[in-house]
Amino acid sequence: MDEGADQKGWRGSREVWLEAAKAAFLDSGVDAVKVQPLGAALGLSRTSFYWFFKDRAALLEALLALWEETNTHALTEASSAYAETISEAVLNLLSVFLDETRFQPRFDMAVRGWAHKSDAVTARVAEADATRLEAIRAMFQRFGFDAAEADVRARTVYLVQIGYISMQVRETLEERLTRVPAYVKTYCGQAPSNREMARFRAGLGLDAGLEA
Repeated sequence: MDEGADQKGWRGSREVWLEAAKAAFLDSGVDAVKVQPLGAALGLSRTSFYWFFKDRAALLEALLALWEETNTHALTEASSAYAETISEAVLNLLSVFLDETRFQPRFDMAVRGWAHKSDAVTARVAEADATRLEAIRAMFQRFGFDAAEADVRARTVYLVQIGYISMQVRETLEERLTRVPAYVKTYCGQAPSNREMARFRAGLGLDAGLEA
C-alpha cells in the first residue's frame, strides 16, 4: 500500500466521494449520483461512504453547498474587488465568467437543470441568484449609480452572462474578448481604457495585447 493509501485508509475521504459525485452529476445529472455506482467507480465500499455522509441526501446537500462556495462566492468576491473605475469593476466581474477555475459554467447549468426536478433546489438557485445580483448592484452603487439604475445594470450584466451559459454559446475566447470593451460600455456607460484591458487580459493569463 502506498503512502497516500496509508494516510486515507480504506475509507477514502469526504473529498474523494464529493468529487466523484460532482463528476457524475456534471456528466449525467442528479439521478446518476448514487452511492453504489460511485463506490464501484472509486473501488470503495458503501461502508466507506457512511463514514463521511449520513445518506445520499447529505451528499446532495454537500454538492449544492460546493456550488454555492465556488460559483456564487466567485461572483460576490469579484463584485467587491478593488477597482479604480466602474469599467475596471465590470472587467473584474467578467473575468470570473471567463475563468473556469473560478466559476464553472457546467456546474451552474447542471444545478439549474436539477432545479427543474426539485422545489428545494429551485429555492436555492433563486437564493443564489438574489445574492449574486445584490453583489453586482452594490458594485454599481459603489460608483455612484442610484438604486434603480444599479438594479437594471446589474440584471443586464448577470442575465447576459447566464444566457451565455444556458444557451451554450460556442465561441473562442478571443472571439469573446473582442466584444468585451463594447460589453463593458453597454453595461456601465464607460469603455475600458487600454490599460484596464491589458490588466484584464493579463489576469486571464493572456498576453496583454494592448499598450499600457
